[in-house]
Amino acid sequence: MGSARLKHYGWGREGEGMTDAEQAFVLGRYRQKFGRDSFNTIAVPKLGDLKLPEPRITPPASLAPICSTDTYDRAAHTYGKSYPDYVRAMLGDYDAAPDVVAYPRNEAEIAAVMDWAEGAGAALTPFGGGSSVCGGVECRVDGSRYKAAVALDMRNLGRVVEVDKTSRAALIEGGAYGPALEAQLKPHGMTLRHFPQSFEYSTLGGWIATRSGGHFVSLYTHIDDFVESVRVVTPRGVLETRRLPGSGAGPSPDRMFIGSEGILGVISQAWMRLQAQPRFRAGASVRFPDLFSAARAVRAVAQAGLYPSNCRILDPQEAFNTGAANGSVAIMVLAFESGDHPVDAWMARALECCADHGGATEKANAAEAHREGAAGLWRNAFIRMPYAREFLTPAALINDTFETSITWDRFESFHDKVKSATERAIETATGIKGEVTCRFTHVYPDGPAPYFSFHALGRHGALLEQWQAIKDAASDALIEAGGTITHHHAVGRDHRKWYDRQRPELFAAALRAAKRELDPLAMLNPGVLIDP
Repeated sequence: MGSARLKHYGWGREGEGMTDAEQAFVLGRYRQKFGRDSFNTIAVPKLGDLKLPEPRITPPASLAPICSTDTYDRAAHTYGKSYPDYVRAMLGDYDAAPDVVAYPRNEAEIAAVMDWAEGAGAALTPFGGGSSVCGGVECRVDGSRYKAAVALDMRNLGRVVEVDKTSRAALIEGGAYGPALEAQLKPHGMTLRHFPQSFEYSTLGGWIATRSGGHFVSLYTHIDDFVESVRVVTPRGVLETRRLPGSGAGPSPDRMFIGSEGILGVISQAWMRLQAQPRFRAGASVRFPDLFSAARAVRAVAQAGLYPSNCRILDPQEAFNTGAANGSVAIMVLAFESGDHPVDAWMARALECCADHGGATEKANAAEAHREGAAGLWRNAFIRMPYAREFLTPAALINDTFETSITWDRFESFHDKVKSATERAIETATGIKGEVTCRFTHVYPDGPAPYFSFHALGRHGALLEQWQAIKDAASDALIEAGGTITHHHAVGRDHRKWYDRQRPELFAAALRAAKRELDPLAMLNPGVLIDP
C-alpha cells in the first residue's frame, strides 16, 4: 500500500489526486454543461478540525495493541466512497464514527474481537479498503439495540499463503489489497486477473463479500468465477468449504458467503483460481454512429463466443466527457489477451462483427492499442475519475453512477426509460437540466450490463435530498423496467429498498435464518441485506 496512508476524505492516499490539468479538464466539462464560469465551492474540514463523539467502549488490555481510538482511524473508517458519504464527510458529520477500530493479525484475533464486541453489545463492521459506493461500511447503529460500533480492518491479513501452480490456484488472506496480491503472485508467473476500478484500494475479502466485478468484460466477469473455496470466521465459529474445481453436492456453501456483505462472517482466507500472465494481446477502438448500433455489435461479439477481455462501449456524450471523442460518435474499446496463444484471429472476427453494424475501426491489432487513441483516453479517465469527487462535491456538483443488467431483447427500451426517468428527476430535484450518459461495463450472450452516469448542479444545504430524489427515481425505473438494482456495486444500505423488491420473499426468509444461525445477536454489519 506504500508509505502514505489512505485519505480520511477523498480517494486514494494522502498527497494523491488529479493534476491541475486534469482538474481543469473535468471542471471545464461541467462549466460547459451548466453554462457557469465558476461554482459555489465550500471548504472541507481538515482532520484536526473534526469533532468525533467520545468512544463509548474501551477494548480490553489483551486487544489494546491491535485497537485504536485515534481520530484519523475512526474518521477513515466512518464512510465508504458513495456520494452521500462524501457529502456528510464534507459537512463534518462524523456522528457515525466507529468507537474503536481493530486491526487483527490472524484468525484468533478476529475471533477475539468478535467475542469482545459481542459481550460489549457492539455492532461489528468488517472493513477492507473502504471503497464501497453503496453505503456498505458505515457503522449506522440503533442506539437502543447496540451500545457501540467497532470497525474490523483486515489490512494485516494480506499474505499469499500458498501457491499451487499445478492446479493454478493460491490460498490468499482476505485483507490482501489488489497491488500487493498481484506482486506476490508475479514471481510465480501467475495472476488472479481481477481488476475492479477500485483495485488499488480494495481487498480480496471485500471483492468476495460484495461480488465484485473485475476487468474482464466477458466470461470471467465477477469474483465468483475465481473462488475455489473460502474460510470464514463467524460468531458461531470458523467455517471452511472444501477446495474443489466444481461440485454438484447440493447448494454451494461458497456461494452463501460470496455477496454476503459482511453480515454472516469475516472472510479470512480463500483459495482462488489463477491464470497465466498474459503474453499475447490485441486491442482496438471502434467508432459507431450511435449507442444502439454499437450495442448490436457488442451482442454479435458476445454471441459469437469470442470472449474478449474488453468490449466496452460509450455513448457519444460519455465519450465526450472522458475526452475519447467529440460527442458525435459512440466508441467501443475492444481487447483480447491470452497467456497461451496469439489472439489475432479473435480480434479479426470481432472487427467483422463491428463492421456489420456500422463500426469504423480507429486502431487495431497493436498490443498496446487499448492504451492509445480513444481507447487510451477513456482508460485514463476511467482510472483517474474517482479522484474528481473530492473537489466536485464541495462545488455542489452531483455526479454519480448506477449499474444494472438487462436481456438484449429489452435493452433499447430499458435504456430509454431509465435515462428519461433520471433526466426528469434531475430537473425536478434541482430546477436545472442535467445529463445522463451510458456505457457498458460487462457483456453476456444474453444481455449487457449498462452503467449510467448522471450529472446535476445541486445546491449546498440540499445536496443529500437532491441526490436521494434522483437516486430514487433511477432505482425505481431500473426495477420497474425489469433490471437489477446492482450488477457489481453490491447492495449496502443505499440499495436496500430496491433489493427488497427484487429478491423473492422466501429467499429473504432463508437468508434471515442463516443470519440467525451464524450471527445470533445480529452484530455483523447491521442494516445491510436484511434487518437485524
